[in-house]
Amino acid sequence: MSWKQDKIKRYKKAAVTASVLTAVILFVIKTIAALMTGSIAVLSSLVDSLADIFSSLISYIAVKFSIKPASCTHRYGYLKAEALSALVQAAFIAGSGLFVFYSGIERLINPEPLKQTGVGILVMLLSLMLSILLILFQKFVIKHTDSMAVKADSAHYTVDILTNTATLCSLLVVQWLKIELTDVVTAFFIALYLIYYAFDIAKQAVSYLMDKELSTEIRKNVAEIIKHTHHIKGFHDLRTRDLGGVYYFEFHLEMDGNLMLSEAHHLSDLIEKKIKARYPKAQVLIHQEPFGLKEKRLDDTLKDCNI
Repeated sequence: MSWKQDKIKRYKKAAVTASVLTAVILFVIKTIAALMTGSIAVLSSLVDSLADIFSSLISYIAVKFSIKPASCTHRYGYLKAEALSALVQAAFIAGSGLFVFYSGIERLINPEPLKQTGVGILVMLLSLMLSILLILFQKFVIKHTDSMAVKADSAHYTVDILTNTATLCSLLVVQWLKIELTDVVTAFFIALYLIYYAFDIAKQAVSYLMDKELSTEIRKNVAEIIKHTHHIKGFHDLRTRDLGGVYYFEFHLEMDGNLMLSEAHHLSDLIEKKIKARYPKAQVLIHQEPFGLKEKRLDDTLKDCNI
């Protein structure tokens, strides 16, 4: 294992460990605040933190699994475990959002006055500070690892900042203006946001699992690398996908049919090195063939998708 790969693994483990610890701390202090204040907004933030604990644990397991090296049964590695974890997290977050929404409706039917809002305000301020510190660390890790599990986890805590801020504002309004309906409205806002964000995370995870093509920009970059390599007559059937932070490129390379095998290999190797220089963690599979060969091509089937 290279020192760079070892550093990536250590960063990922540190990020998910910090996430689990932060989620547990937030859950404990919000539980105390919810019991003392009776606030439905604080309860919704508490449920969000419970979802974070579950999500962080799932991320921790997924990261430990995804960093395993390729094996005889999984020769592409286990990187897609992170996408699976994001899908599970999305389902749990959506369920949490629905629970908060139900609790808000119940509070509208049976209203209750809030108590000790000052305690709730202090707890939400502390929660806000902890979430911001964790996100700053997660952004640092994402920059160096491009981990999907850490990205999904960071997304939860980004939502936490919004929910904690909204809850804090609602408590301030209740304490100063005595408008207790604000508490329920804030809970509804948090619930809807949780459901929306769960859908967004699930959408991204499904794209990874279904081998969605990489962006047009990345495909064009690869095409330009191939076109500007001497002695290459053309290429076709470029297929790309994200293996979970590792880009995979596959294409047919057209060359002079009279080239020696060693020369054809040298050209293919040159293009592979250029692509990996642009995308360091990429995997590249090149099929070499003589220029002008008549055959059935994927590009002919997908005419509207050609670069």
